Amino acid sequence: MDLHERVAFDALLGQAGEAFVERIVQRCAGQDRAIEALERDPDSEGVWLTDFVDAVFDEWCLADADGAAFVLRALKSRPVPAGPTTAPTTGTPSTIEHLLVSTAKAAFATLLRAKVLESMRRASVYGA
Repeated sequence: MDLHERVAFDALLGQAGEAFVERIVQRCAGQDRAIEALERDPDSEGVWLTDFVDAVFDEWCLADADGAAFVLRALKSRPVPAGPTTAPTTGTPSTIEHLLVSTAKAAFATLLRAKVLESMRRASVYGA
């Protein structure tokens, strides 16, 4: 990944992380409750990580094969998260594009969750 792409990805992750923290802290009525909810179930009431990642991919024009490849290049050394590899309604193998996008979303969601939890725990300890 070229340096300018790395900078763009880091900006994406940073902005998404800040927006996600603000959203879940407000919806969960406090930082400690938000941390608990995110740890317990990333798609629980008030958290909805999957919906948030879907919106990020749509807003940043990443919900296609090229966008997914961009995210996957940035995350190339991370383990592949468990994710959907079949079409949602038929159960048959999906297209390569669907596989790329769903894998990229799952990998991004895993990283975003970890970064947000780390940031929120740090803020909780240091009172920031």
